[in-house]
Amino acid sequence: MGVPGPPDERAPALRASDADRDRAVASLRDGASEGRLTFDELAHRVELAYAAATVAELDELLADLPATTMTATTATKPVPRGKLRRWNVAIMGGCERRGRWRPSPHGVAVALMGGVTLDLRDASIEGDELVITAFALMGGVEIVVPEGVEVDLGGLAIMGANEHRPGKVPVRPGTPIVRIRAFSLMGGTEVKVRGSRSRDASRPQLEGE
Repeated sequence: MGVPGPPDERAPALRASDADRDRAVASLRDGASEGRLTFDELAHRVELAYAAATVAELDELLADLPATTMTATTATKPVPRGKLRRWNVAIMGGCERRGRWRPSPHGVAVALMGGVTLDLRDASIEGDELVITAFALMGGVEIVVPEGVEVDLGGLAIMGANEHRPGKVPVRPGTPIVRIRAFSLMGGTEVKVRGSRSRDASRPQLEGE
């Protein structure tokens, strides 16, 4: 009887199933809800997860998250959480939320003769959807969302405008929905789609990229 040789390093990688991809996306969403991934990072990694051909590619997407790889489990300490920001008010002035911050799942933006800017790209989004009620009274509310995120804009504008210009990137399944209810009087609410400046430096590199 011959002695078994070393494993064949040229053996094909284990192919990922649809269930594997769904589990990876669920783990990514858990990481985002814990504040480990920004909204933009989540949207981009979800896209890569659904395009992954092998389990190894999914593992690379989850490698910097605890207890989420498809082949291993690790222990970790919880990430400190920031304060939830529900009210964003500008009265004859300005209010800006940028960088790492935690919008409330049901937030409110009020611009009275002023301006409110809510940049969600680096925010920590919890749950399946984010609801923002915007009031622009002789002022403006600007909401910035990552590429590939579904936006549901509704409401009413009187002598003003509520605008959303979808980006060129298709909606990425598995990302939270941003629902905006905008009420504008002699003012406006605008939703802008922007790419992330830090994505290339923060996302994991898949083999072959």
